[in-house]
Amino acid sequence: MPIATLDNKITLAMSVRDRHLSAQWYEDKLGFKLIHHMDEAGWSEMQTNTDGVTLGLGEQAEPAPGNMVPVFGVADIHDARSNLEAAGVRFDGDTETIEGMVSTATFYDPDGNALMLAQDLSGAG
Repeated sequence: MPIATLDNKITLAMSVRDRHLSAQWYEDKLGFKLIHHMDEAGWSEMQTNTDGVTLGLGEQAEPAPGNMVPVFGVADIHDARSNLEAAGVRFDGDTETIEGMVSTATFYDPDGNALMLAQDLSGAG
């Protein structure tokens, strides 16, 4: 039985130098559709051609290639995190919240691969 209950959505988050330029590239080359640019958060999301899978673009001055992090949607991030921590899963710092948008928490698998939980706070999810 799983420790955390995930919803049926996943966001593949990657760092890019220019979210707007990258979003246009993914639209032109792969047919992804822009969901939104959240300029105040340095974040953009694209709907991929796969149901339930979005691509998140986080802006960084010097992104490292191969830096994709799967972000798993949860209904209650505090409950999901507590259950995983009780099972010995290691988290990276505190849960971060952008009010009215999202709460996120980064954690690691046994090999040190970064994964993330996210709770949508926008009321749209």
